[in-house]
Amino acid sequence: MFHALDPSVTSQPTNAASKPQNRSGLIRALVIFAAAASILFVLWILQVSQTDPYIKATLSLNGSSEKGEQLFRMNCVGCHGINAQGLVGPNLNDITYRLSDKQIIKQVVNGLTPPMPSFEMEPQAMADLLAHLNSLS
Repeated sequence: MFHALDPSVTSQPTNAASKPQNRSGLIRALVIFAAAASILFVLWILQVSQTDPYIKATLSLNGSSEKGEQLFRMNCVGCHGINAQGLVGPNLNDITYRLSDKQIIKQVVNGLTPPMPSFEMEPQAMADLLAHLNSLS
């Protein structure tokens, strides 16, 4: 009847044994989080460093607002209006506040939102159009 001497009888569990397990679980979770964050950061850096050569070339040029206005009048007024006020297409007078130059280039070249067509143009022509769009803001 001596339970103190009976090895099959255990006393109440202590929290001392569970603390190392909690710490190791926390450390494991932090390591996994840090690894995932590092992978996402590397992927982001790779995306940023692999900018489209056309976009790089266009952004490296100085555009002429006057030539860009001529391009706009020949290609864009049918949808965006003579004053870029918007018709079928959106108002472009504040487009440079809403989109970066890189986003504008992608939109013009790829026609990302229907019914916007895609346009093939030399980087200098695109730089000129960007200069004109920047002058509208």
